[in-house]
Amino acid sequence: MNILIDIGHPGHVHLFKNFAKEMQQKGHHFLFTCRQKEFEIELLKSEGFEYVSFGKKYNTTIGKVWGLAKFDFMMLMQGLKFKPDIFMSHGSPYAAHAAAVLGKPHISMEDTGNMEQVKLYLPFTKSVLTSTAFHKDLGEKQIQYAGYHELAYLHPNYFTPNDQIFDILNIEKGTPYVILRFVSWNASHDVNQSGLTIDEKRELIDVLKKRYKVFISSEGNLPEEFATYQIKIPPEEMHNALAFAHLFIGEGATMASECVVLGTPAIYINSIMAGTIDDQVEYGLLFNYQKGEGVLEKIKSLERIPNLKKTFQEKREQLLEDKIDVTAFMVWFVEHFPESHNTIKNNPKHHLSFK
Repeated sequence: MNILIDIGHPGHVHLFKNFAKEMQQKGHHFLFTCRQKEFEIELLKSEGFEYVSFGKKYNTTIGKVWGLAKFDFMMLMQGLKFKPDIFMSHGSPYAAHAAAVLGKPHISMEDTGNMEQVKLYLPFTKSVLTSTAFHKDLGEKQIQYAGYHELAYLHPNYFTPNDQIFDILNIEKGTPYVILRFVSWNASHDVNQSGLTIDEKRELIDVLKKRYKVFISSEGNLPEEFATYQIKIPPEEMHNALAFAHLFIGEGATMASECVVLGTPAIYINSIMAGTIDDQVEYGLLFNYQKGEGVLEKIKSLERIPNLKKTFQEKREQLLEDKIDVTAFMVWFVEHFPESHNTIKNNPKHHLSFK
């Protein structure tokens, strides 16, 4: 089978990488497509995947309209060239539209619920795989499973943290450090949303640097006053950095969720809410704030917990017991598609066999 996967975010490379490797071992062939945004190309290269870049992503409203037409056309051309049997993505309208024109199925993974984007791809998509924690009803095309996207690559079946990250970070092994994540607020789902103000970021850093080594991961360019804290590691090492961090604080839902499945305490500061975030809050592994108010108090309360990391590792074990191996589920679903879609519709609990 030829499978074309469109990538729209660095997290999507991680989402699909183990699935692609498992399927390649079974004799299937892959092509990844992407736009130049953050670290997508570096990650695809580090995994050794064949890929095609469509160039820079557009951030303005006019640019996004032009980009939809441009990237649709480029995706169609790649489809004609690669001849995929299946298109896959995390909610890519380009993959969905090209699949429809070529008469091929498009399978989407979905966890953000950005309906502006969903409306662009759903009519041209055969199946949409979502977590049972995803609160929106996408109709008959929706297939639910007990898990998160982050479990497709950070489940212990696929990922073991490597403490060599301390050497890469150039700090002594065991040094307590925190990771801050700031987003650029350029995505379509970021309109009218909010996180930390510049003053709140400044105060946060001033407080944290007294007790921890501070690293900042940023989606956009950092102000000069924060540049000295920018984390400088290969992008494929970020999950090791998150795994050994004492604490994560950030505006990015993906990194916050990654910390949850790694057992690292996570404070998510963003007005954008999602079912997965609610689910992770219930496990006591993530704390959600709409804005910066109350964050410093939460940090202080976490610091009062004895053996903080051990406590959160125990909470993580409970989460893993309840969730499935998402990659194993994806492999089965695609290999047996479209029968797999009907199997889950007839027996919604079938996904639990992939624990």
